[in-house]
Amino acid sequence: MTQLHTKVLIIGSGPAGYTASIYAARAGLEPLQVMGVEPGGQLMITTDVENYPGFADVIQGPWLMEQMQKQAQHVGVAFEYDMIHDIDFTQKPFVAKGSRLEITADTIILATGAKAKWLGLESEQHFQGAGVSACATCDGFFFRNQNVMIVGGGNTAVEEAIYMTNHAKHVTLVHRRDALRAEKMLQKRLFENPKIDVIWDSVIEEIVGEEAPKKVTGVKLKNVKTGDIQEKPIDGVFIAIGHTPQTDVVKGKLDLDHEGYVKVKTGTTQTNIPGVFAAGDVQDKVYRQAVTAAGQGCMAALEVEKYLQGIA
Repeated sequence: MTQLHTKVLIIGSGPAGYTASIYAARAGLEPLQVMGVEPGGQLMITTDVENYPGFADVIQGPWLMEQMQKQAQHVGVAFEYDMIHDIDFTQKPFVAKGSRLEITADTIILATGAKAKWLGLESEQHFQGAGVSACATCDGFFFRNQNVMIVGGGNTAVEEAIYMTNHAKHVTLVHRRDALRAEKMLQKRLFENPKIDVIWDSVIEEIVGEEAPKKVTGVKLKNVKTGDIQEKPIDGVFIAIGHTPQTDVVKGKLDLDHEGYVKVKTGTTQTNIPGVFAAGDVQDKVYRQAVTAAGQGCMAALEVEKYLQGIA
């Protein structure tokens, strides 16, 4: 196993990880960034990006990640393509073990992100980025004056349904049960909105669409109580059944909340272990945007610099 040492180990390669590595490199900290199995994170399955500052035209998620990596490379970030599967926080320097690397690090920035939970349908995967999304605030703008469907019954689903009424002609919320889990105030706002209707006791059996160009045109819904199938024309489907933070490697080692997100001190990226920081969707379950993840990556790098200088 190859052994390496670094002042700053950055685990993850989405907007948070790249921004952290850029700032750390510019501070002369010579960071090492371990890319993981899916370099680029969730933006690698995001096609049109229209809300990242600095671009007048629509850009592509994979292209944006490519540009971030090039920028990090330009300022001297060292990349390693490995998957960290164990971290020992009980000793200094910390020890992170991957499939082929053992890395000792004076500080660690955890930027492993989160994954959207999907329904697991083949048709859902087929139309991702072509009418199927897991983020209404990211992609809702592209469905102006169209009919969209939100899948879920918790706070996120209800919030996204309400949010989409700012763009869509009509919003249909589909839930597998006959009652929502969302907070009562949110439910009240949902039921009072004339642009929203709810289909109860139903799940999506299949998402249907066209191929040239690829786009969603409807869904097949199954009533879980009667087994009846109905087809409903729809232009976009937003899956809002939650996210899973990528925190398996630190479970039982860092303080996590009840949903598995890393806890950080308010207004910082500091975890409960001095010298360990968390940035991006691995600790942020509220905003979950590329630009906020990048901002947290910047914060983490600046906090690492102060920590290594003995200021923090």
